[in-house]
Amino acid sequence: MNIEHILVVIDPTSDADQPCLHRAEQLADQYPQARFTLFLVDYIPALDGGIFNRDSLAKARHTLLGHREERLERYADPLRARGRIVNTTAVWGKRYEHHILRAIHEQQPDLVLKTTHHHNLLKRLVLTNTDWFLIRHCPVPLWLVKQADNAVRAIGVSVDPLHEADKPAALDYKLLATGRALAAATGAQVQTIHCYNPLPHTLAFDTGLVADYDGYAAEVQQHHDQALRAFAVQAGVAANELHLLKGYPEQAIPEFIAQQGIDLLIMGAISRSRLDSALVGHTAERLLDEVPCDVLIVKPDGFVDPSKPA
Repeated sequence: MNIEHILVVIDPTSDADQPCLHRAEQLADQYPQARFTLFLVDYIPALDGGIFNRDSLAKARHTLLGHREERLERYADPLRARGRIVNTTAVWGKRYEHHILRAIHEQQPDLVLKTTHHHNLLKRLVLTNTDWFLIRHCPVPLWLVKQADNAVRAIGVSVDPLHEADKPAALDYKLLATGRALAAATGAQVQTIHCYNPLPHTLAFDTGLVADYDGYAAEVQQHHDQALRAFAVQAGVAANELHLLKGYPEQAIPEFIAQQGIDLLIMGAISRSRLDSALVGHTAERLLDEVPCDVLIVKPDGFVDPSKPA
C-alpha cells in the first residue's frame, strides 16, 4: 500500500474533536513522503434562500467558508510542523457525501481519513448517512477513525476464503497485503480473522434441513477451517496469526477485537448494483457501530461505483 496523498475529511460541526486529524499526524510520522489535503464541506439551510437577497446570501456563504478555511489552516499547523505539504479546501454544499466523493475522484488520494460517529438505527434507515455512502462508493481505501488516542499496534484483517459474500478471491489477498504494508510502516502485528455462522440449532430442526445437528455443525466448522488454512498457506500466514471465529460477525468479531486489543480492522466491501447500494446489509456496515476500533474499508481492484451508469 503506497501512501503518497491522504485526504482528511473534516467534520464542520466540531471545532475540537477531530480524531481523524490525530490519526493523520501519526501517519505523517510513519509515511514521511505523504502529502495531505484537509477537506471540509459545510451547509447551513438559513443561508440557502429564505428572506435574504441573493447578494447577501452569497456574501454570507463566502464569509462562512473564509472562517472554515481559517480553521483548516489551524488544523494544518501540526502537519506542516512535521515538514509535510498540506493543502486545505472548504466548499459549500448541501449533499455532503457527494462533495466528498467528487473531491476523491478529482484529487485521487491513496487514502481517505474520516471520523465516524455512532449511527442511530432509525437514522440509518431513514437517511442516507455519509459513512454508509462512502463505504459503498469510495473507490480508494477508506479509514473510518473512531478514536486516535493510541497509535496502531495491532491490525485485524477480516477475510472470506469461501467468498460467501460474493467477494472476488483476490480481495482477501489485497486486504492482507494492505494490513502487512501498514504493519511495516507502523510496527503493528497483523492477525487474520475469518468468521462463520452455522444455522441456529432450532432453525435447523424446525425447517427439517438437518437431522444430526452436531454432525452438521462439525462439518461446517471443518469446511471453513480447511478453506482458511488453505488461504493461509497461499498467503504465508503463520498459524498463530490465524483465527477462526464462530458466530454472527457483528458479535464475534467485536469480541475478538476487544480481547486481542485490535486497533484497526481491515475489511473488504463491494456493491454489485444500484439496488444493492440502496440496502443496508454489508458486513462492514453492520460491524461499524459494534467494533471498538478504527475500520479500514478496501475495495477490489477494478471496482466500479454502482451509482454510475454502466
